[in-house]
Amino acid sequence: MVKRCLGCGAVLQNTDKEINGYVPDLKFKICMRCHRLKNYGELKKEVVNKDNDTLIKIINENKKHVFFLIDILNISDEVIKTYKKFKYSKTLLITKKDIIPKSIKDNNIIEYLRNNYNIEEDIYLVSAKKKENKNIIIKEMLNKGINSCYIVGYTNSGKSTLINSLLDNKIITESYLPDTTLDFLNIKIDDLTITDTPGFKYKKSIVDINSKLVKKVNCMKEIKTITYQTKENTSLVIENDLVISNFGINSITTYFSNDIKLEKKFNLDIKDFSSIFIPDNTDLVITGLGFINIKKACNLKISNKYLDIVSTRISIFGGNNNG
Repeated sequence: MVKRCLGCGAVLQNTDKEINGYVPDLKFKICMRCHRLKNYGELKKEVVNKDNDTLIKIINENKKHVFFLIDILNISDEVIKTYKKFKYSKTLLITKKDIIPKSIKDNNIIEYLRNNYNIEEDIYLVSAKKKENKNIIIKEMLNKGINSCYIVGYTNSGKSTLINSLLDNKIITESYLPDTTLDFLNIKIDDLTITDTPGFKYKKSIVDINSKLVKKVNCMKEIKTITYQTKENTSLVIENDLVISNFGINSITTYFSNDIKLEKKFNLDIKDFSSIFIPDNTDLVITGLGFINIKKACNLKISNKYLDIVSTRISIFGGNNNG
């Protein structure tokens, strides 16, 4: 009988320390990797054997209900396209609602998602930390007669945290680091079966460019949005490296973790850049980091090094900036 780690889902084995799921004794319930992560904050990088398309194919073939989680700071075309690849019944959960300003209402975000991404399925905003809508998975399963489901989402979307909030003990390993969950992991809650899954990988995110930001980008408390009034020669420098310039006379508001270093500078000479046209009231999304709301149309200059991780969308908060 295959025995899996209760923390990450890897198959437990006691023959090779370099392979996923190693334990000194098969009586152990969690692997040594999860043990060291939970107790010492150490994460040994392991290989997740299933890419995005493989995960989607397996889940679609099993025809179980899908709860798809999206971190509220990382709503983008890339993520929504993945959500739409699930062909069976599904529910969209926008996580970490506690990190956005309280003045922004759930219904406004839900309406935005319906109108701009043509999402017809049920949408809920949740916060495992604040226990807001934390039981929505159980309620939905009971109301719809669902016996088993998958919990899916991109890395750091809060899958394991949300599942743990439903349990008496924190069984599943939680971490801000990518690839914490290595394989499918079944959790029984009374007569229901919830399956945690490995996180999807972005095509490219900010931590792929700067791995030192992996902890900084993870929001643990309500973000303090910052509004800048810009002039023709204003640049915004993020973490001493990512430069965004040419806002013109404008008003911009950042939605990032409070730990991210931001500086407004003037008359910077940017040599390696590309231009992106930004319409009125548009969000510039930086994959894995968050977004910047830009009030007026402009032709931005962005460091080429980061060009692959930026995209645009109509303002998600409808111009309701706080700062």
